[in-house]
Amino acid sequence: MFKRNRHGIQIKTAEQLEKMRAAGLVVGRTLDLLRRSVEPGMTPLDLDMIAEKAIRDEGAIPSFKGYQGFPATICASVNDEVVHGIPTNARKLREGDIISIDCGAILEGWHGDSAVTVPIGEVDPKLTELMRITEEAMWRGIGALTIGRHLSDIGHEVERYVKSQGRYGVPQEYGGHGIGTEMHMDPWIANHGKPGRGPALEEGMCLAIEPMVNLGTDRTRVLADDWTVVTVDGKQSAHFEHSVAVTHNGPWVLTALDGGKERLTQLGF
Repeated sequence: MFKRNRHGIQIKTAEQLEKMRAAGLVVGRTLDLLRRSVEPGMTPLDLDMIAEKAIRDEGAIPSFKGYQGFPATICASVNDEVVHGIPTNARKLREGDIISIDCGAILEGWHGDSAVTVPIGEVDPKLTELMRITEEAMWRGIGALTIGRHLSDIGHEVERYVKSQGRYGVPQEYGGHGIGTEMHMDPWIANHGKPGRGPALEEGMCLAIEPMVNLGTDRTRVLADDWTVVTVDGKQSAHFEHSVAVTHNGPWVLTALDGGKERLTQLGF
């Protein structure tokens, strides 16, 4: 049995958070490897094979493979693909592309989940800016994970930052989630909304914060594979994610190799 609060959100003990951290580090190291491995001429399936080997070599299990029928270890979403892209050999990555890589791992029954968007060689400056904005929006959301703030504060901070940067689309139907003994748990976390609503954040909550930001419209559609989500206007999208624990010392970024220290210090923690 695992402790849950009155809203049904799983609350972790200090010992359980350490296990979450171990799973998070597997994911963090795998994404770091993938980031360093990406180059023109590779296929998304090449990256998937690297990810599966890295995760299994650490004694962990890929979270995504087989999840509701998903066939791969990572989600690999290229250019106008927002999330849930299935890695295949159907196309090679080209100079100027961007690829969002979402990765999850299970270690001793605990899950880690994180995502990055990576440029393939030199990319258009507007894509570099899109990635910067999306990653910064994630960190602004993470900064809201302090005891006593409310769930909707996370999405509010994400949306407020993106809007301050110009005309970008934030898909309304996709967002973050609770994480722990399952990959997707309550609560669902919108990347938009008004502050001060929903459950108060408590020590021991673990949440995956994952904004997706589109270069154009916020409207999306799902392809015939029933997984891949794309922008309806064909413009590029970026996606960043970290699994984060709420602690009495502030947010602990379980999937960041440094625990989030560098960026959180910049945010005032």
